[in-house]
Formats: sequence, structure tokens, C-alpha cells
Amino acid sequence: MGNLRITEKGLKLEGDSEFLQPLYAKEIRSKPGRPLSLQSSRNVSVNIVNSNNQLLTQLVTGSSGFKARGKLFEVRSSAGKLLFSADEQEVVVGAERLRVMGAEGAVFSKSLETPHVRAEPFKELRLESPTRSLLMDAPKGVEVLAEAGDIRAICRNELRLESKDGEISLDARRIRLMRLPEGRASTSSSSSGTRQTVYEVCVCPNGRLFLSQAGTGSTCQISDGICQ
Repeated sequence: MGNLRITEKGLKLEGDSEFLQPLYAKEIRSKPGRPLSLQSSRNVSVNIVNSNNQLLTQLVTGSSGFKARGKLFEVRSSAGKLLFSADEQEVVVGAERLRVMGAEGAVFSKSLETPHVRAEPFKELRLESPTRSLLMDAPKGVEVLAEAGDIRAICRNELRLESKDGEISLDARRIRLMRLPEGRASTSSSSSGTRQTVYEVCVCPNGRLFLSQAGTGSTCQISDGICQ
């Protein structure tokens, strides 16, 4: 029978073997210390069916790629720790770190829910929405902390900090409001003399900030054209 031998434990094949019809076996294994190779010019499929011959789980590898079909897909480490799992309800990544190597980062078409977002050590964290708005919301507040660097928020239209029940505190040794418009005093209220270099910060009814030349009293009300 050539490379096929019948032993007490079953059939033993030596070398490469080719089956022209389906092969039914309870167990297929290689020699101890030798790999088991399955080779096909097309696809290699592993199907699990029930008593009614209905497909339950399928594993297909071929020239077009690798496909798996089933109710649950899991990847575990050699110690049994869950590294990755996926089903119809959720996808779980059990590794200590999720690394995205693509140049465009990670893209989420819906919302992202997480208790903590941080960058790698000595790397900057950047949250960006090139064409839409970026919204961060939490029922008990949002904390933005940079222990060894700067925090920068840049937008094209509006940057809104809103607190419905509490307050917004800016706690720093120096608070700089760059490029605020300067209000111009009306002609009747303007005073002659040297131009002052001390200003006060004024607030319009619509919330807009502007600068006004400081005087003995408030000069916000004599500046025109800024709050319109």
C-alpha cells in the first residue's frame, strides 16, 4: 500500500498524501515533533456542522484571504488570558495596550466611550476632528490634565466651555487672552492727552471680550462698535 500502513492506533501515512474523495477521521495528527501541513491549490476549509448538517462554524483560508464564521471568535495567550474576542454584540480587546500603527490613527464612525485617554510616555495626545465638531461629555465632568506639558485647543469657529450646574475655573499663575479687539471710545467721551498703555477687559452682553483703555472708572460703556 506504499506510504499507507494500518496500525493498532489507526492509519499511518508517510510523506505527502493526496485524497481524491472526502476523508472522514476522528483525529488527524502529525508525528511527535513534526509539523502538520495542509496544502491546497485553492481553499482550505474547516467546517463544523450539527446533526442536521447545518453549518455552525467555518474557517476558510485561501488566495483571497482568511475568513472565520461563527457565533464567537476568541484569541487567548498561552497562559489562557483573553487577548481578543468578537461576537454580534461587542468586540473586546483584553491586552494591556491597544496599538494602532496606521498613519491616520483610529477612526470611529459612532461615539467612543472610555474612562481614560492618554498618550504614550513623552508623546503628545491629539484629538482632532478635521471636518466636524469634537464633543467631550461626561455626567460628572471632564478633566484635561497635562502634568509635564501644555494643553492647546484650536478650532476654526467656536470654542465653547459650558457648565450647566457648576462653574468654570481657570486656575493659573498667568492667564493670557491673545488678540482681543480694542474698543474705541466715542468722540464725546474721548479725552485728549497721551495714549494710555493700561487696559481693562470688558464683556459684551453677548459674551464677547474686548479691551478698553483704563481710566479712573470703568470705560467699557463708552466703547462703541465692538458688541454689535
